[in-house]
Amino acid sequence: MSVTPLKLLRDWTCRQAPDQARWLVGQYASLGQSGNEKDLHLFLGLVPRRLGKQDLRLTPQDLAMANQAYPGWSPEGWSLDGAARIAALLAFEGTRPFSDTFRDLVRTADARELITLYRGLALYPRPESLTDAVGEGLRSNMRAVFESIVHGNPYPRDHFDQHRWNHMVLKALFVGSRLSPIVGLDSRVNAELAAILLDYARERWAAGREVSPELWRCVGPFAERVAAYDALQRALAGTPEERGAAVLALLAADTLYARDLLQTVPEITALVADGRLDWNHLTLKKEAA
Repeated sequence: MSVTPLKLLRDWTCRQAPDQARWLVGQYASLGQSGNEKDLHLFLGLVPRRLGKQDLRLTPQDLAMANQAYPGWSPEGWSLDGAARIAALLAFEGTRPFSDTFRDLVRTADARELITLYRGLALYPRPESLTDAVGEGLRSNMRAVFESIVHGNPYPRDHFDQHRWNHMVLKALFVGSRLSPIVGLDSRVNAELAAILLDYARERWAAGREVSPELWRCVGPFAERVAAYDALQRALAGTPEERGAAVLALLAADTLYARDLLQTVPEITALVADGRLDWNHLTLKKEAA
């Protein structure tokens, strides 16, 4: 029998708040039957006071179950009350389309509530109908709200077209967000994105500004197609993190010219082979820098 996100969230919230478990179970069941949005709003407002705002405590087994329930879903970093709120939204059976209910919630939410709402995007019914509301979050000037869509969330991977995906990645770099937590980053790389990011890197260099080493992760597989070797050579002469990223990008390019460049930095290439350097760990040891 498959495990659903709703069951997992229900179990986790009840486990962590045993004194509130009976109330939670009753609320989840009632929301699945009443169809009354007033009841939903009342629950969403009460949850932080009943449960507090502590972090949701999860084991490695819990995280594995989450990924099994929905590939790419990781509730790591969620709050207890946030998990209960998303469980309530999953349990709720309203009389109008969920997308309408969701838009109303987004319209009146504060920053913390927006983060919770967006974290559950991939799990909601008919998630493809939520794209307009998601666009508002992507345009947000609040980095934490933007990252609730972009980081650890499989929704963009599964529902963004190439144009929206590419501009999401570009904005992540622009606002200083990391790329590694983006679900499906490597599976959604494309030549258009590589060209966009290469232009972005050159513009920043021309302005005397730094370039995030993670950028080369999206350029490497298309290095030859977008003529990125001169830029990668420059990165190879940069900081230790830039050099590590350039090596990883050249390995992804896997062309004759890329292999020639890699021969100039055998000590860094060896770190990759030994499993000591990857996109999540770009800091090189001093002797390899």
